[in-house]
Amino acid sequence: METKKIVSISPKTRIDVLLAEELNFTRSRVKKLCDDGYVSIGGKSVKANKTVKAGDEITVNIPDAVNLDAVPENIPLDIVYEDEDVAVINKPQGMTVHAGHGTKGGTLVNALLYNLNSLSGINGVIRPGIVHRIDKNTSGLLVVAKNDNAHVKLSKQLQDKTCKREYVALLEGNLKEDKGTVDTFIERNPKDRTKMTVSDKGRRAVTDFTVIERYEGYTLCRFSLRTGRTHQIRVHAKYLGHPIVGDAEYGYKNQRFKLNGQLLHAERLTFIHPTTNKKVEFTAPLPDYFTEVLGKLKKL
Repeated sequence: METKKIVSISPKTRIDVLLAEELNFTRSRVKKLCDDGYVSIGGKSVKANKTVKAGDEITVNIPDAVNLDAVPENIPLDIVYEDEDVAVINKPQGMTVHAGHGTKGGTLVNALLYNLNSLSGINGVIRPGIVHRIDKNTSGLLVVAKNDNAHVKLSKQLQDKTCKREYVALLEGNLKEDKGTVDTFIERNPKDRTKMTVSDKGRRAVTDFTVIERYEGYTLCRFSLRTGRTHQIRVHAKYLGHPIVGDAEYGYKNQRFKLNGQLLHAERLTFIHPTTNKKVEFTAPLPDYFTEVLGKLKKL
């Protein structure tokens, strides 16, 4: 645990704004520290929206990234790229990114702790290094931050929409359009809080799509995310009336193929490297079970 003392010199400012600037943290990380009781003034914990004045001494206790609830597990990883700042991982279908909802082990985080020599501590003890996520039963690329500086810069790219993420999915039925954009609001499904749904409120979600190939009763599409909402592509595919093949939550109840999850793959990831400031792009081929289904459809 690292402790930092910061004295405010501003006449009046929110504590999350001040600490984000002083510590080079994201405001979401500062809020998490406040919510967990790690930020205090005069020995009393404060909330992220507290206003501080000049002369206030703020104590910030920062948990060590190595003091993790998650433990290293010897789980093989497909590491597409790695340097001192970032690692790009091709996550297999069936692997949860981090612990939660009853999942404690066998996660990507457990594997990262074993396979990488460092991870950023911005997301605390449960999600070290995790900048963005993909669903358990979605395969493909995601970038991991190995230090806090890289994490802050990558998170800003996601926020500024300069990080490009492209997915390939096989949809039920045939889309009428060859390309288009889905622009909706998405929120938690009030009938099932584990699912998301298109609504007239919530957070804006924008997805571009392009047809790659058409089959008898199916459409292979490429999806590009402009925003990063939970289950966004899966929800938007359902909204289009063409859910993703194999999707047990948003797809058809009766599935033609015996699959362990949706045929959705994060194929391409493009971002600006946090140290070199150069554009980098990575791709991952479709997994075998995906190409096997496509092979069957081509024979029809």
